[in-house]
Amino acid sequence: MMTTLLTDEQRAQLLDNGWQARDPRHPDPQPVVKLFTPDAGATWLLTEIDPENPDLAFGLCDLGHGCPELGWVSLAELAAVRGPLGLPIERDLGFRPDRSVEAYAREARLAGRIVA
Repeated sequence: MMTTLLTDEQRAQLLDNGWQARDPRHPDPQPVVKLFTPDAGATWLLTEIDPENPDLAFGLCDLGHGCPELGWVSLAELAAVRGPLGLPIERDLGFRPDRSVEAYAREARLAGRIVA
């Protein structure tokens, strides 16, 4: 289930970011986790989880069709996704964010894909 996508620490940070996002003065967060399909070209940079619905995560979503966008995604649905070779979504263990999600989004819109 979802526990394979996120560590406990990542889940806690995503929830904390979800609470902080309710404050209009909250700065644009950096992504907490990068998820990807090893066999399909899709990538997600997640910044927060909705505290009232912990299945919903927000971030930069790129399904590999050249139109990355900021939006909400179901963690349960991500956990169920399998690529063409039957591989599940993986967490990028080497991902270290170095800018805000908005900066990643600007760059992704220009490149037509997430560049991370």
